[in-house]
Amino acid sequence: MTDPVSFDRIWEEKYAAGHAQRYPWDVVVSFVFRNAPRDRPRQDVRILEVGCGTASNLWFAAREGFSVAGIDGSESAIDYAKKRFAEDGLDGDLRVGDFTALDFADGSFDCVIDRGALTCCGFTALKQAVAEVRRVLKPGGRFFFNPYADGHSSARAGKPAGDGLTNDITGGSLTGVGQILFVGRQQVCELLAEGWALHQVQRLELTDMLAPEGSIHAEWRVVAEKTS
Repeated sequence: MTDPVSFDRIWEEKYAAGHAQRYPWDVVVSFVFRNAPRDRPRQDVRILEVGCGTASNLWFAAREGFSVAGIDGSESAIDYAKKRFAEDGLDGDLRVGDFTALDFADGSFDCVIDRGALTCCGFTALKQAVAEVRRVLKPGGRFFFNPYADGHSSARAGKPAGDGLTNDITGGSLTGVGQILFVGRQQVCELLAEGWALHQVQRLELTDMLAPEGSIHAEWRVVAEKTS
């Protein structure tokens, strides 16, 4: 069962209708190669993605020899991912579940990836999810946190939905994606204040000069290490 507070059902609708990403995000590829431990064989390095969708990022990591696991609230997305892994002869622990209550043991993973997934839940659920990420990471493990930033044009083109969320977005690049939490610098600092060492805190903004009034895409790219 997935928690409706932390999972927006619009994503099950999208995946059930055939939405699928087949190739990994370049920023995830960079994170894995820069932060995965190099002192062990890759098959002994465990990588988890929260909100993995159709698991394109994990497909890449599995092909590179890493041990991978993923969790998503969408049954259709996980079904797609399992079939693709099977067709390509890849192993992966892919589960339907809630990332505010990860069904993995403490200290299980070397790296955890969030590529635009945790930003789809309210701030209360987000805090729970980040705490769960820290719990399942090994000491010294790295977390890639990639929410949308509050400077995004879509943050001003929707309706407040409670707990920091914006819904019914009608402008910018995030129309039709359901609820979004646009995260500010203070929230980033609050989420990663205790038990973390920050290695990268980047706020990326891209302006589409061909869009009306120069639409801005804004996101955070944060790399944090679990301290012991």
